[in-house]
Amino acid sequence: MLFPTAEYAIFFLIVFAVGWSLRRPLRLHHAVLLTASYVFYGFWDWHAVPLLFSISLVSALVAQGLQRLTRPAARRALVALGVTLALATLALVKYLGFFAVGAVNLLTLLGVELTHLTLPEVMLPMGISFFTFHAISLMVDAYRGRIAVKVRVLDALLYVAFFPQLVAGPILRASQFLPQLTQPPDPNRIDASRAMELIVSGLIKKVLIASFLATHLVDPAFDAPHLHSGLEALLAVYGYAAQIFCDFSGYTDLAMGSALLLGYRFPENFRAPGLAESPRDFWHRWHLSLSTWLRDYLFIPLGGSRGRPTRTIVNLGITMVLGGLWHGAAWTFVVWGALHGGALIAHRLWSGSALGAVQKLRSARAWPFIARVLTFHFICFGWVFFRAPSLAVAGELLVAITSQWVVGAWLTPALAGVLGLGLLAQLTPPESLSPIRLRLARLPLPAQGLLMALIILCIEAAAPQGIAPFIYFRF
Repeated sequence: MLFPTAEYAIFFLIVFAVGWSLRRPLRLHHAVLLTASYVFYGFWDWHAVPLLFSISLVSALVAQGLQRLTRPAARRALVALGVTLALATLALVKYLGFFAVGAVNLLTLLGVELTHLTLPEVMLPMGISFFTFHAISLMVDAYRGRIAVKVRVLDALLYVAFFPQLVAGPILRASQFLPQLTQPPDPNRIDASRAMELIVSGLIKKVLIASFLATHLVDPAFDAPHLHSGLEALLAVYGYAAQIFCDFSGYTDLAMGSALLLGYRFPENFRAPGLAESPRDFWHRWHLSLSTWLRDYLFIPLGGSRGRPTRTIVNLGITMVLGGLWHGAAWTFVVWGALHGGALIAHRLWSGSALGAVQKLRSARAWPFIARVLTFHFICFGWVFFRAPSLAVAGELLVAITSQWVVGAWLTPALAGVLGLGLLAQLTPPESLSPIRLRLARLPLPAQGLLMALIILCIEAAAPQGIAPFIYFRF
């Protein structure tokens, strides 16, 4: 059930009507939203619903136990057990095949032939990485005493499974979301104009930009790099940078808009990543809910930057490699994570350098512009490994860029315009549309709804046939 489809629109209207009509008593309202969330997830694969429920229930019970226990040793043992169970489940379901293939390849290199060996095929549930991280956040936040309300099982189940963010985020913090469940949503506090802005923005990014770029530029070049000229291969790299931003931020906008109409607020997930002046700055702008999650639940527990500089470098490297592996069980993601880890380490050393030439360059008036250009192209280079189905294909595409640059019929004005819009969207801070929203907010609510319906009809009319799933659905 994709967001930009009629099926989701019908589903959401039903949930919206039933949810608001049954907002009291509170438990009934939460039960309605939880049921809707399981129906939404079951639309993809009912076989995975028990896994979602099990991980949610275990994390809820562990969080309750952590709030009741007072002995430090018992609390440490319980949180360690809960987090271990969650990570073990994720490793078994998502990474068993990856590590098994790696072990077989290593044994083969050592001369050990394994004949008649059949590797197990394990079902990969949609969004398992996201709801596992939510479960870990619930347990760890309870252990750290950061959840200001009593953890209730029904609320915890809804926190992990709430359908707008279930399969692709943004990653919510239990300490931020559970307090929102203590009171019935207030219709008088719903920012309808903001929700409509988010939904329209998300549809434009996903339907008109991301899907167009994927179909007309990115997918053909990455599927067969050797069949495309150097210019087309290069533009495909830029195209994927635009596609993944519009695809993922478009999903986030739709998720935030859907949640807001139901009375709940999600955290901001993107802040003009195209303006990043360094790899570190990029991760302060891109997928903020993941970057802050990795910082708070992995980097800092590893020791963060509190120890020696060499230890900080090791912690950065481990965090980013594991962050890359979190995205998928493939060497391409490991390389992508290692590239970002290496870039963060290099930037840390660069920022702390006392060399006069380095300090002079950093203080130059043109340096912010140069830094943005360098950072953008490093990010694009990394996206090649993120998108490519294998390291071999990533290498082929990079080699293809060096081949003859030919402008063919494939470079249409429409493609150039959409590519430009996709890249420009990464330079736009979230608050840039506030003046438009404030003007629309002055209109009567029925007029706002009518205007939104007309815009959606125009988007539907201009949309390409068939909408591919969001990129982050597979994580």
